[in-house]
Amino acid sequence: MARNYIVSTAESKCATCSLREICLPVGLDKDETELLGDLINHKYRIRRGEHLFHTGLAFKSLYAVRNGFFKSCVLDSDGRQQVTGFYMTGELLGLDAISSEKHTCDTVALEDSEVCEVPFIKLEEISRRIPLLMHHFHKIMSREIVQDHTIMMLMGGRKAEERLAAFLLNLSERFAKRGYSSTNFILRMTREEIGSYLGLKLETVSRSLSRLQEEGIITINNKNVRLNDIYRLSHKISGYSD
Repeated sequence: MARNYIVSTAESKCATCSLREICLPVGLDKDETELLGDLINHKYRIRRGEHLFHTGLAFKSLYAVRNGFFKSCVLDSDGRQQVTGFYMTGELLGLDAISSEKHTCDTVALEDSEVCEVPFIKLEEISRRIPLLMHHFHKIMSREIVQDHTIMMLMGGRKAEERLAAFLLNLSERFAKRGYSSTNFILRMTREEIGSYLGLKLETVSRSLSRLQEEGIITINNKNVRLNDIYRLSHKISGYSD
């Protein structure tokens, strides 16, 4: 795929990146930070609807989302697209391919986005010189696994409204960790994509959102969502009713 390169400048190095505290482990000295900055020499602009990588593509790099939003998806047995995840600014893409050395899903930009490419072979080489770096990436991979398991536990056997509540709270927590509002954010994905991810039909997602709004728990204006009562939204996951 033809990608739009972002020319590397001093301002685009890791040392001056606004995502430094998210992407880099705390404790690196100036020389180590510069060494890692030299590793990330390719930055790409991915336009909305374009693929970052496809299923089956040989694994070469990880990608840090500099800004923007992505979805990962696979084709089910009927040839329909199944959304398997959503990724926002500060998160890593491509971790699923490390063991098999091939990407196991398609990853598509949900809005105009920018990513930093991290060549994995070079990352391993530098990690031997900076042990803290590999420790940090092990923590990231562990966190991803825990997050996936947590979401699966929340979704399994849950009613539609409970699944949607869990989804919104998960987004809220992830936005908060990145310094954004935890109660007012934009849904970059469509309701159909939310339904695919949660295992729900489009009309079920729409009905569930409407019920949450009628109860005053959330307010929706097009794609903008405001969480009015996180406490009551949390209770939805437990199956409690008001």
